[in-house]
Amino acid sequence: MNRSKSLWPSFRITNIGIALVCAVMVGIALYFQYILYLDPCPLCMVQRYDMIIIGFVCLVAFLHHPQARGQLFYYGVVLFFSLVGAAVAGRHVWLQNLPSNQVPECFPGIEFILSNHSLFTALGIIFSGTGECAETLWTFLGISIPGWTLIAFLVFAAITLIQFLRIKRARIQH
Repeated sequence: MNRSKSLWPSFRITNIGIALVCAVMVGIALYFQYILYLDPCPLCMVQRYDMIIIGFVCLVAFLHHPQARGQLFYYGVVLFFSLVGAAVAGRHVWLQNLPSNQVPECFPGIEFILSNHSLFTALGIIFSGTGECAETLWTFLGISIPGWTLIAFLVFAAITLIQFLRIKRARIQH
């Protein structure tokens, strides 16, 4: 068989790479929360949970090291949560850029929302964002925390799509 060397790392390296990036990003979020005392808003928490899920799925995929069908499953899950995370982060960035007179009202923390509302009402409140979600507490290179997570989610989605194409190309060649 004539196999050409790919410019992309192996599936295992890609999976552990994404898992490590997710771990670093969650670590940074925890640093912001517990060291710098920047309390996360409901949209921040949803993005954090998405990041944890993506990292966990990629870690399991690294350890499992499945064949093509399993890889497609894992990358499908990663793509789904990357797109959900990108949508939430995009909404968050949009809220941060609203004029102050259009910012929604603030709500109590996510724990209060979940414990005092039905699940569907609570999810509606969380995903719509609250006034505290419009605050920009930290930036790096002019990009806010949700801006950086939006970039990460879009990169994960792009990597996932590239991996889908690699799997499809490998199936055709065999």
